[in-house]
Amino acid sequence: MTLQKKATVVASATAFFLIVIKLTVGIMTGTVVIIASAIDSALDFLISLFNSYAVSKSQKPVDAEYNYGRGKIEGLASVMEGFVITASGGFIVYAAIQKLISGEPTTQLGMSLLVMLVSVITTSALVLFLNFVYKQTNSLIIKSDALHYKSDLYTNLGIIISLCLIYFTNWHFIDPLVSIVIALYIIYSAVGIIREGLEMLMDKALEPETVEQIKEILDRHINSADCIASSYHFLKTRKSGNINFVDVHIVFNDKVLLKDSHELSDHIEARIMSIDKNANWVINIHQDPYDDSRADKKAVFK
Repeated sequence: MTLQKKATVVASATAFFLIVIKLTVGIMTGTVVIIASAIDSALDFLISLFNSYAVSKSQKPVDAEYNYGRGKIEGLASVMEGFVITASGGFIVYAAIQKLISGEPTTQLGMSLLVMLVSVITTSALVLFLNFVYKQTNSLIIKSDALHYKSDLYTNLGIIISLCLIYFTNWHFIDPLVSIVIALYIIYSAVGIIREGLEMLMDKALEPETVEQIKEILDRHINSADCIASSYHFLKTRKSGNINFVDVHIVFNDKVLLKDSHELSDHIEARIMSIDKNANWVINIHQDPYDDSRADKKAVFK
């Protein structure tokens, strides 16, 4: 089992544990923030199960049907996860408004506080683990899961603060009001997840700092006095899952041996791969005997 797969299994198990304790105490106490948090954990559980499936599919090797792999499943999973999180935030707002209108009091605050403290400790450990896995794998699914559970952590801390305020002030309207604030934060977090997933599906270029590093490597190796190449053009990058794709044309002296041009290309590829050793790279360097970018008036890359 890969590290990414283990992470999704751990996340699913954690979410299921939190569902049980939150839903039990939420129903017993009638605390809407805890019931809302239990619903959010239930969605976490379903999302983590889906992410586990998506990770399994995205890690399948390249084959005759999918020549570039299935990494974009991660982008699709992130978009779906974002919309589910948004829906859960909307439901929390609805439940909070209903309680605000009814004025139903919150009871058994001690038990509610205990279950939320357990939730904070458990979720904190999970977020640390998911962040560790993301740094090792660069998986967008794991990053989305980490961001999601991080928002849950802030949600749980907000719930604890609201329960403490209710305990000391007896202002029961704090419960639904804090729930609405938490729900809006959840929706805000979901927008970022959706955007990042869509960017992958639409083949957005790699991060600007990564592209600049690639350009620096190309400039450093091409502009040296003894270099056999004179320029480059058509630099394009994109990301699919944890795979970074790079395409570029390099102009070589037309008298250069093919062996020599390949040696320089291989060296440049190795330098680009060293930018992020945890990522998988697919680099395609097209070797030109002349600058063909000027012949194509539609060219927009340099």
